[in-house]
Amino acid sequence: MDQFTLNLIVVGATFALYIGIAIWARAGSTSEFYAAGRGVHPVLNGMATGADWMSAASFISMAGIISFGGYNTSAYLMGWTGGYVLLAMLLAPYLRKFGKFTVPEFIGDRFYSQTARTVAVICLITASLTYVIGQMTGVGVAFSRFLEVENTTGLLIGAAIVFFYAVIGGMKGITYTQVAQYVVLIIAYTIPAIFISLQLTGNPIPPLGLFSDAKSTGLPLLETLNGMLGDLGFTEYTKQTDTTLNMFLFTMSLMIGTAGLPHVIVRFFTVPKVSDARSSAGWALVFIALLYLTAPAVGAMARVNLIDTVYPNGTTEAPLAYEARPDWVKNWELTGLLGFDDKNGDGLINYVADKNANEFTVNNDIITLANPEIANLPGWVIALVAAGGLAAALSTAAGLLMAIASAVSHDLIKSQINPAISEKGELLAARVAMAVAIAVATYLGLNPPGFAAQTVALAFGLAAASIFPALMMGIFSKRINNKGAVAGMITGLVVTIVYIFLHKGWFFVASTASFSDADPMILSIKSTSFGAVGAILNFAVAYIVSNATEEPPVEIQELVESIRIPRGAGQAVDH
Repeated sequence: MDQFTLNLIVVGATFALYIGIAIWARAGSTSEFYAAGRGVHPVLNGMATGADWMSAASFISMAGIISFGGYNTSAYLMGWTGGYVLLAMLLAPYLRKFGKFTVPEFIGDRFYSQTARTVAVICLITASLTYVIGQMTGVGVAFSRFLEVENTTGLLIGAAIVFFYAVIGGMKGITYTQVAQYVVLIIAYTIPAIFISLQLTGNPIPPLGLFSDAKSTGLPLLETLNGMLGDLGFTEYTKQTDTTLNMFLFTMSLMIGTAGLPHVIVRFFTVPKVSDARSSAGWALVFIALLYLTAPAVGAMARVNLIDTVYPNGTTEAPLAYEARPDWVKNWELTGLLGFDDKNGDGLINYVADKNANEFTVNNDIITLANPEIANLPGWVIALVAAGGLAAALSTAAGLLMAIASAVSHDLIKSQINPAISEKGELLAARVAMAVAIAVATYLGLNPPGFAAQTVALAFGLAAASIFPALMMGIFSKRINNKGAVAGMITGLVVTIVYIFLHKGWFFVASTASFSDADPMILSIKSTSFGAVGAILNFAVAYIVSNATEEPPVEIQELVESIRIPRGAGQAVDH
């Protein structure tokens, strides 16, 4: 059986499973559509949260970012996992105890203001749409290679699949679909990693293989990789080249962005009790750790295999002839995500750090998907990785679109535009909003602002700067009032967006086109790190404005107390 047919069978079987689950778990009420009826078991919710979390950025792009960035990109691992600790300890149980459907609903009630709720909706949509662009980018990458279609066609196919099971099933369908998707993606990620770790080091456990001796040299794998990169003029894999300030701010931006992302937070509204919300966060961290402990090994080992492909004789003096390139190179060339430019006309693939002399370009986002082919693993493993990559991208896209749809239908239409709307009408509005969001995300996914993981990092910065501070102050400060919360959210969001746009050169192309992520404007702060600065400004403005204006009403202060205190922690208060 040829590889294309095998890919179709495996990917088709997983898609059939997702659609079948969506039909079985079809939402019939607003409670089921928004919060899965609040009846999801904590372990299952933890697994669904893991799938919701481990997006195209985690599955497809993160290992590629680490593979080419080395030590500097370890912040992705620290930030994205550390954020779950914040979420479990500081937000999830309190928000579940409040007993609402959405994040803007909590902010609107806590700050006794429809304006605050509307601003929260704007912040949510901005962050979520930016995030979903990264997922659609990953969908296009996966489909373009494994189904041998154009990137645009792949995006449209992925959008159609998400549309069906997200619009039909709502949060209930998405939850149980994500449980299945987690199983698919974690198997797809770990099996190739085990094979490759055995090939390179003889150790079947990838995280341990990363620190084992390479068979080819007898030296530790990372030391071997450092030597290979040094010979080619690249920075050593384990060397820090970014500033400590930027790495700290980037890690913090990812951490508090994680804790402020609405599509993650709403997962904790689906469990029966407050204690289940904390338990769900713990289980989610366990399920996420299975992939995040493996990703550094996948990235390092992929870079070793990539260099070995170009220099098969183990010496940089004897690069591979282009005509002798392996099939995996030919396959990925068709996607346009890998290329060869014979600058010196010698017919050899020169892969070096010098941009003027380098002839081999590899898109970061293909590393995880190409890894099984680079290592010459069996066809069924390649097909499994394709299914896993698509499961990761589609599961998170569905969660994000659910958050957007809920904000539009519940927090805008139901709350402000048409409070008398029936439950059936609200469900229809939610599904229409999701369909529109899918269409917008697909369009934007055709022209993303960076690699999947970089685009997602921008979304985290926006969530960190706007939503996280409002949630933290709403739970832990009785003094912050509606004026302070609104002023803080607007400040954090606007300042962060302006910095990102200026930094990326999206305002005045002629004057700022030279700006890149390696070319910060303020100190050493890159656009992907600025969310932490935006959050600090949000806190500061909210505090100053609140203390300069009247205190919140007594009943709001009592509400804050009731959310925080342990009394009744086993139950949610459904207002």
